[in-house]
Amino acid sequence: MANYVKISCLTAPPCPVEANDGDATIVAKVIDYWRVQLEQVLPDRPDMIVLPEMCDAPGNTAFTASRNQSYYRHRKEQIRDFFAEVASNHHCYIAYSAVREIPDGSFRNSIQMIDRGGNVIGVYDKNHVLIEENTEHGTLYGNEAPIIQTDFGRVACVICFDLNFDELRLKYVNAKPDLLLFSSLFHGGFMQQYWAYSCRAFLASSVFPTTPSQIISPVGEIIGSSTNYYSFVTRTVNLDCAVIHIDHNGKHFNDIKKKYGSKVKIDDPGKLGSVLLSSETDEFTAQDIIAEFGLELLDEYLDRSRSHKKFHNKAQPS
Repeated sequence: MANYVKISCLTAPPCPVEANDGDATIVAKVIDYWRVQLEQVLPDRPDMIVLPEMCDAPGNTAFTASRNQSYYRHRKEQIRDFFAEVASNHHCYIAYSAVREIPDGSFRNSIQMIDRGGNVIGVYDKNHVLIEENTEHGTLYGNEAPIIQTDFGRVACVICFDLNFDELRLKYVNAKPDLLLFSSLFHGGFMQQYWAYSCRAFLASSVFPTTPSQIISPVGEIIGSSTNYYSFVTRTVNLDCAVIHIDHNGKHFNDIKKKYGSKVKIDDPGKLGSVLLSSETDEFTAQDIIAEFGLELLDEYLDRSRSHKKFHNKAQPS
């Protein structure tokens, strides 16, 4: 059955603060700043809002690591609680990215997932912090890659430099999330699209506003992007979908469309050889169509090809 999710990716530069601002003043400024920023997307009533990496960091490049840590220790959960109130009032999820202090006094660069009731239902700690993040700012490495369960599907998180590491990507390939959230200070270029395709998942990025934030389909299509004029994007995606290869499946596409018409969407991005099949109705799921017409998922096709090579390679000389 169609599983529509409206996603807003909202970004902004760090909130400007003065060198002589106290910690309490900075907290108040940051909350006011993000209250204004959120008004750009809340009227669309999104199900999920994705915020940029370290979204509540002070916007003053003269601040030292120790000055920032003083602010974080004073801030505690005040800004998270502000976002939690927004999430509850507007019945949406918010992916809140921020440096956080944990009980042992160390710091992590994290995404905290806030649900529609304002509760934190999952935390992802950046696995691959920059060397200087660790040595100069005292941010420790995360080691887990949790899948966070929401009321619309399974969500995984990625932060900035993480995008360069296959170790993390392959964990998510195996975990099969429905949606990847990418909070970052850098864009990552085509790697965003590759992660979406590799994980067979939608990807929603909130990236520092000098480059676009994007919403990308499981076949690597950019289906929404912020612009040089507006540093936010909102799109509705359908998570009831599957990636299938054209080989052996393409012969059924006309029959599927003749029988179900617009109730089934077959999206071909071109050049890839794979398409995204989606159910656009409450009458049946994408998996129902796959079963009815004997379609083969892309991963099943690739596994079958591997097995064929393994079996037939035994009888062939190297």
